[in-house]
Amino acid sequence: MDNKLIFERSVTGRRGVSLPVSDVPVSDMASLFPPAFLRQAAARLPEATEPEVVRHYVNLSSLNYHIDKGIYPLGSCTMKYNPKVNEKCARFEGFEALHPLAEPSHCQGALELMVHLERMLAEISGMHSVSLQPVAGAHGELTALMVIHAYHRHRGAERRFVLIPDSAHGTNPASVVLAGYEPRGIKSGADGTIDLDDLRAKMDEEVAAIMITNPNTLGLFEKNITEIGRIVHDKGGLLYMDGANLNALMGIVKPGKIGFDVLHFNLHKTFSTPHGGGGPGAGPIGVSEALAPFLPCPRIRKTDKGYSFAEPHALSIGRVHSFYGNFLVMVRAYAYILSLGGKGLAQATENAILNANYLFKKIRDHFQVPYPGHALHEFVLSGSLFGDKGIKTLDIAKRMLDYGVYAPTIYFPLIVNEAIMVEPTETESREELDRFISVMESIVREIRENPEVVKNAPHTTPVRRLDEAKAAKELDINYFSKQV
Repeated sequence: MDNKLIFERSVTGRRGVSLPVSDVPVSDMASLFPPAFLRQAAARLPEATEPEVVRHYVNLSSLNYHIDKGIYPLGSCTMKYNPKVNEKCARFEGFEALHPLAEPSHCQGALELMVHLERMLAEISGMHSVSLQPVAGAHGELTALMVIHAYHRHRGAERRFVLIPDSAHGTNPASVVLAGYEPRGIKSGADGTIDLDDLRAKMDEEVAAIMITNPNTLGLFEKNITEIGRIVHDKGGLLYMDGANLNALMGIVKPGKIGFDVLHFNLHKTFSTPHGGGGPGAGPIGVSEALAPFLPCPRIRKTDKGYSFAEPHALSIGRVHSFYGNFLVMVRAYAYILSLGGKGLAQATENAILNANYLFKKIRDHFQVPYPGHALHEFVLSGSLFGDKGIKTLDIAKRMLDYGVYAPTIYFPLIVNEAIMVEPTETESREELDRFISVMESIVREIRENPEVVKNAPHTTPVRRLDEAKAAKELDINYFSKQV
């Protein structure tokens, strides 16, 4: 593919459409709009035929990597395949064309769907009540912490700290600060799980909660969760679960049944709705019965006359988003859950764990394994073995692009030097996993035999290795050609 801009393809006089002579009276633009809103010069628009325009943008679109093109093994982010039936359901006219200000009597189906989705998520998580209003994972974190804050304040206990393990999800500290708390770090033990002695030393009556990503960002289940819960609850604190890795638990483990008081879901990670690129997400929260009165409003209720919005509870933290959240994301998640059912969700979890462990066992001997415990849906390796060849994890990730494989998460979690974090999800076939394994083995072989090939990668992509800091600070939209 050549890298010409659409402006460079422009030829004066070319048109994509032919319009007939107007058969209605024509008015001059100056008579219709105030001068301040009129251009002083004609717009600089490219002139090209329809085939030229279509081919240009189709070629550009093929450069973008996405889950419909190949494996997307981002650990911690769960880039799960989105079944097309979800998209079809989200495009039903009664959902897609629904106005947010419509009267409840005009959108009974939508309200019923939300109530059913709340109940499904409550059943999956073992929680008492669910609010669908938060619109992202981090927004769910913040909402959950606001609920925790309101709960303690109502009890007359203004607490100061929230505990965060060093293996927690990366957005947790920011959410803590935004909610008015101070983060207090907890160390991991040699096995990659929470150090109980450090937890005991730092858990006191000033701690409002502990935020636990379970499984944690090393892909390890916190096997001492019952003891962690006892330590925190004995001091009046609450257990919060970051649901980013619920893909390893759904249908098998119910967080509400193992001691958690509140968690957020990522509908765009666990329940297959699209995400990334700044598009809409959803981060509902589930809470125990004691926290239910503090959930955001409005809540949906069913009456003899159908579904409507209930009066806000006196203890509610109020709205955290306009209307009720990102509705069409909920539709997709609802379709996914209905499609799989309870047994299907459990099977998806088992497949995610199987796929991750298959990859882990096949490639772990080529890398350093900082925490060799039993992986769940994802695992973390280290590229630090290749330092003597001048190779960093970033070089490996860039070389993977030459093989047509998207790179996994790198340099996270921070407690692993030169981290490589892989999550294949449940939707990848064994053949695709074997291709990923072959790519990793080929790159390791190149590092040993010809490290310069890896160090200077990528070689086949339209854009080669960039100074990433400079690229982020000095965006050059005319990178491929001279400015036009």
